Amino acid sequence: MFDILWRSVVIGIGATVLMDIWAIFLNAAFAQPRSNWGLVGRWVWHLRNKIFHEDIGEATPYAHETALGWAFHYLVGIVYGIILVALAGTAWLAAPTFLPAFILGMVTVGAGWFLLAPGMGAGWAASKRPNPMQIRALNLMSHTVFALGLFGTALLIR
Repeated sequence: MFDILWRSVVIGIGATVLMDIWAIFLNAAFAQPRSNWGLVGRWVWHLRNKIFHEDIGEATPYAHETALGWAFHYLVGIVYGIILVALAGTAWLAAPTFLPAFILGMVTVGAGWFLLAPGMGAGWAASKRPNPMQIRALNLMSHTVFALGLFGTALLIR
């Protein structure tokens, strides 16, 4: 059981690292702004009182919001790794295939579109932002990279 758990955790971490490397690439190659994990940490901090904000930037700052945001980002990646292994089964760990990872990667876009974005004030699927279609396309690409990270990490540790 411990073997399955540690593999699930490593798969989630590996996928999250690859997603972060992708963000660094997009920033370096195309000047695409990187995620502000500090604002995500502020949102997480305020979850005890409020889920949906008009603008998370106007919420009271939290001293350790950047660290909290990064920790939350990786915790979510780990949870997704655990969910993947729980749904795909332990046989998937021995012979990983891309399809289950890709399906989970696409499903997880929904958490960003329908919880995180409106929670931080961006609207459903970033509808309140001036470039919602670009944001959505980047989200789909990033979660495809996340799926590749799930699959690739599973291959590396099988």
